[in-house]
Amino acid sequence: MKGKTMKLNLLAVLALSSLPVTAFAMPVVGDMIGTDPETAKAALEKAGCTVTAFEAEDGNIEAKCTDTATSKGMEVYIDPKTGAVADIKAEED
Repeated sequence: MKGKTMKLNLLAVLALSSLPVTAFAMPVVGDMIGTDPETAKAALEKAGCTVTAFEAEDGNIEAKCTDTATSKGMEVYIDPKTGAVADIKAEED
């Protein structure tokens, strides 16, 4: 019985230790974010990217945001027709 309890405890620890990584995974190219600001902001923030501004750039919607896990500035480019992430770059200074 002791071995079974130890295995269950180990599984619980492993499952819980992966939560912070999956809870704040940055969006990736191809993720569907949406085309209207409210939907896009909610999707990006759910993915761990705090949005500070939206701009139009080179035919895309550029979302300026901060990665909550690293505090680094990011630029997420969204296709305005599909709402999919087209590109992600580190924010330019």
